[in-house]
Amino acid sequence: MPENDPWEYSLYIPNDPRAVTVCRRTLRLILTMHGLIGLVDVAELLATELVGNAVRHTKGPAALRVRWSGTGVLRLGAWDADPSPPEPPQPFDRALEREDGRGLAMVRACSDVWGWQPLSRFGNRGKYVWCELGTAPQSAGHTRRE
Repeated sequence: MPENDPWEYSLYIPNDPRAVTVCRRTLRLILTMHGLIGLVDVAELLATELVGNAVRHTKGPAALRVRWSGTGVLRLGAWDADPSPPEPPQPFDRALEREDGRGLAMVRACSDVWGWQPLSRFGNRGKYVWCELGTAPQSAGHTRRE
């Protein structure tokens, strides 16, 4: 598969804290096999936070979605069955002082852009929280979108 071809993987997981490790290791393998080893460390951190939130704060199943645009953008996302919006991230300096609640602050700080959207399909409701990492060099005029 040529490097610039888009691809996507989805990993459906049960509501089990061990599933976070399964997602992290699977993501490492996916990115390594596609030659994106330079993104692995940050992508693992972000996926751990997204999937960890889905497992910790909801009661149903969850999923990790990994999508390569083919144009230098990697999108990571976690789906869960709870349609409630995620808590807005605290500013990173305030989040560091807390025992919990740092996940989305880290996602916001370490990704190029992040967001969430409610989902409804086949009568099931939920949400999708996502973030993007770019591999292309950033221009001098580019600013982080939040």
